[in-house]
Amino acid sequence: HVQLVESGGGSVQAGGSLRLSCTASGYTDSSGNCMGWLRPAPGKEGEGVALIYTNGGSTDYADSVKSRFTIPRNNAKNTQYLQLNSLKTEDTAMYYCAGDHNVDFGYWGQGTQVTVS
Repeated sequence: HVQLVESGGGSVQAGGSLRLSCTASGYTDSSGNCMGWLRPAPGKEGEGVALIYTNGGSTDYADSVKSRFTIPRNNAKNTQYLQLNSLKTEDTAMYYCAGDHNVDFGYWGQGTQVTVS
């Protein structure tokens, strides 16, 4: 049984930083090597904020967060992070961790709220 659990959300002032965590249990290589963070966007099911391919470490970021967000990973802890720097009010959203073999994610966490004021 795969479970993704996010934590680390909260309220922060514009320009501040947060670090989100996503701990995976029951998630193995057969579950998929693509992990990502997504947030709702107007008119979209979800905006892919950042993703990482765990078998090689390649990453990709939405244009709106490039140079501000990073997606480090601790393989030993099976934990994915999202480091959010230079936060803007438009970054306010529920952030979801997701995983699968590709970006058509089948595994999702419950989300963690980020509020920037």
